[in-house]
Amino acid sequence: MIEPAHPLLAGWESFYVIVGSSAAALTGLQFVVITLIAQIERRSNQGELAAFGTPTVVHFCIALLVSATVSAPWSSLYSSALALGLIGLGGLGYSAVVIRRARRAMGYKPVFEDWLWHTILPVISYGSIVGSALALTQALDNSLFFAGAATLLLVFIGIHNAWDTVTYLATSRLPTRDGEPSEARRAEETVV
Repeated sequence: MIEPAHPLLAGWESFYVIVGSSAAALTGLQFVVITLIAQIERRSNQGELAAFGTPTVVHFCIALLVSATVSAPWSSLYSSALALGLIGLGGLGYSAVVIRRARRAMGYKPVFEDWLWHTILPVISYGSIVGSALALTQALDNSLFFAGAATLLLVFIGIHNAWDTVTYLATSRLPTRDGEPSEARRAEETVV
């Protein structure tokens, strides 16, 4: 068995196995949800899916990637720091794309909670990953806690956003007591 670049990394192996496995499983479930949504009579605008659905899968995948990166048997901390830094920077770049897409969404106007969960918290998480990468060779113990917290936050963001998407789609398609479409559905129909 290859030893990790630093003994402290070995202590995080179980954490990242759990987080990475959870992220991978939740990614698969998100694919199932999208498939079920596609079977609903009216589809959401592709802009909303790109702004609010796709990032959920990306967050889960990046949590899996960070888990694999920290668990890999690197020969030096510099290599793992570089990989984490690139992952975090990629996440920040993708967050900028998501913010642009959310601002352009025509069929749904995001409220504060949407901005928090879909843009602000991911930026904080990816920024923490970059910060962890920068500090990895100097303050290993603290940087591992920040990387772990950021990775776990990505999983929680993904869980929240997946649930939010599913409940929005389910409730917007339910008729009200008088048999009329819900207010969200009527608004969607006037936009589309």
